[in-house]
Amino acid sequence: MRFLLTGGAGYIGSHTCVCLLNAGHDVVVLDNFVNSCPEAIRRVEQITGRKVALYEGDCCDESIVNHVLDREQIDAAVHFAGLKAVGESVSIPLNYYENNLGATITLCKALAKHHVKRIVFSSSATVYGDSKIVPMREDLPLGECTNPYGWTKWMSERILRDTAYADKDWSVVLLRYFNPVGAHESGLIGEDPTGIPNNLMPFICQTAAGVRPMLNIFGNDYDTPDGTCIRDYIHVMDLASGHLKALEYACEHKGTEIFNLGTGEGCSVRQMVEAFERANHLTLPHQYAPRRPGDIAQSFADPAKAQAVLGWQATHTIEDMCRDAWNWQSHNPHGYRTENPAE
Repeated sequence: MRFLLTGGAGYIGSHTCVCLLNAGHDVVVLDNFVNSCPEAIRRVEQITGRKVALYEGDCCDESIVNHVLDREQIDAAVHFAGLKAVGESVSIPLNYYENNLGATITLCKALAKHHVKRIVFSSSATVYGDSKIVPMREDLPLGECTNPYGWTKWMSERILRDTAYADKDWSVVLLRYFNPVGAHESGLIGEDPTGIPNNLMPFICQTAAGVRPMLNIFGNDYDTPDGTCIRDYIHVMDLASGHLKALEYACEHKGTEIFNLGTGEGCSVRQMVEAFERANHLTLPHQYAPRRPGDIAQSFADPAKAQAVLGWQATHTIEDMCRDAWNWQSHNPHGYRTENPAE
């Protein structure tokens, strides 16, 4: 089958490209390279030995999305495209609402126009808000999101659910990610944040590579056993395989389904740092810093539904995640670029 991946050159998108291509599917990528780099797609082709149809453009631009769909015979879409930094969304909320909601609406209209009514959406555990119930299940009431990024995921889910309710020909799969980390085992592709990272693992890897002098751990006064945030870290290749399963499901069913993609196990920031040091025989200079706006104390998944319905489960360990992340970073200290991303 032939799948469109908006934002397919990004971190999760590029790894999903590898998974889909290795499974024998064809991939079309639409990306504006705001949070990504075309070099990622060249390396995807190197890993898989297969070509990717790559289009540069903004998913909010109706003419560009229609142009791609006019030229390509698409069976289903995976919608990754969007701004994604929690802290930044607190500072510039209008940009996030305009971009992320606009992209979802524009894509849905274009897909409907081309009679492609199958979509897998890149959602987030942030839609649960600061839930007091963990592990988080898909049937939990959605919480008050703690940041505009989370609200754009919440609203996009609502847009897609209402679309499928109004038109029974739609198949919508909402994937609520927990915390993706790691990289492809080849070390050719990985997480390459633009500017200051928003997630823990790039900070850890850049500190280990000497790109940053010190790892800042944001907050050590949370109501957790060691005072640092607890998250459900999932290897990006496990996440990618979840998209393959979700697409297979979307092509066989109609209506809306929601799945958590996580391991079901919580790991604190401090535990992740210690696991990275063990896995890679390194010592990381670190210090504690104030909490970041929008962060919550703990978040981890109940992934039972994905296992039961999709036949999917995470298989990589925390040590696998740390080893593969460092394999990527140590061979690509500045990511896909030549300049220092810390500057």
